Amino acid sequence: MAGLRVLAVDDELPALEDLAYLLRADPRIAEVSLARDGAAALRALDRAIADGRPIDAVFLDIRMRGLDGVVLGRLLSQFANPPRVVFVTAYEEHAVDAFELKAEDYLLKPVRPERLAEAIRRVFVSAELPDGDAPGRTDPGTIPVELGGVTRFVASTEVRYVEAQGDYARLHTAGGSHLVRISLATLEERWASAGFVRVHRSHLVAVKHIDELHIDSGRCVVRIGETEIPVSRRHTRELRDLLVRRARKGRAE
Repeated sequence: MAGLRVLAVDDELPALEDLAYLLRADPRIAEVSLARDGAAALRALDRAIADGRPIDAVFLDIRMRGLDGVVLGRLLSQFANPPRVVFVTAYEEHAVDAFELKAEDYLLKPVRPERLAEAIRRVFVSAELPDGDAPGRTDPGTIPVELGGVTRFVASTEVRYVEAQGDYARLHTAGGSHLVRISLATLEERWASAGFVRVHRSHLVAVKHIDELHIDSGRCVVRIGETEIPVSRRHTRELRDLLVRRARKGRAE
């Protein structure tokens, strides 16, 4: 089984060595390279591409001298075949930046082995490499939310619908709701493959959670649990056709 080639980047040597030790202990990791700053990381990535052995994932500190991790992450996203990025940091406040950069995961220092193992699993899933614990792509993304000063990642599969609130979005799950600093348009793009569709300028819904669609006096609404969500006229026919296709497919199966 081919393993991952990864690059660990941190300007603090003890933290870098600790991370490298944990990475090398994981059997899914084939090769670990190290870099002490952003410039060295870019050079290492260029060498790996030139040698025909590109880096699969970068485990990246955020607060570093010179190029910080967020800036470096933006540069990596512009590569023709960008490596997956996992942020490793002592600071919680950059979690939204990580999400917007489509990072695979966001680990807080000190890194716990079980959380690192989950991050590696996510990289395998994203890269569609063979892995006994990751049979395929099942979740197109998670989003960080703050709960009592602790950052938790909510999977798109947990979300029933999303409501725009100014520059923020409120994620509604079976267990409650979470306000996050991200636009509805960004979530619409990121979660389209997970079955989320725009039904109104202020609402995004998970199609699988729609219990009912009805039209009364020209007004269309969908019901998700006990909540009714308006559907704008421009989205009504598209949504109705989508639900009909899903129903036919379900009967055929």
